[in-house]
Amino acid sequence: MNETVDAGAPNDDLGPFDIARIMAALPHRYPMLLVDRVARLTRDRSITAIKAVTINEQFFQGHFPGRPIMPGVLIVEAMAQAAGILAVESLGLAGSGKLVYFMAIDGAKFRKPVEPGVLLQLDVEFVQKRSSVCKFAGRATIDGQLAAEANFTAMIADPPKA
Repeated sequence: MNETVDAGAPNDDLGPFDIARIMAALPHRYPMLLVDRVARLTRDRSITAIKAVTINEQFFQGHFPGRPIMPGVLIVEAMAQAAGILAVESLGLAGSGKLVYFMAIDGAKFRKPVEPGVLLQLDVEFVQKRSSVCKFAGRATIDGQLAAEANFTAMIADPPKA
């Protein structure tokens, strides 16, 4: 399945998703669940999700004392989790137990520090979609200002055997 990404029909627009629907799509749980809300999802095309960044995040205790900044790797992880929701919803795999694994991260750039008290908007779109490997382009913004961007590839697979 190597599909061309199209504009999406109106019935392909979904959202908003509450935390229960997000948790049904992703295996992540606290403290690693980094998507709080899905504002909009267009199947086979894109997702806009939100991460509410609060001082209560565990990583702020050590990154950095006196100047709390969200680690860049977690910003990329938040974009990847949004991509995971997009992938499983687009491929009809939500609730299937399938996992979305990172394969590659390219061109990650960090433009603005992400501090407590902001809503981090995660905009991710498909670049290429196949049955088991997908490529994405992601952007994280705060009030319309670019904080980070990255391209990444992920594989959809069964979870490891216990």
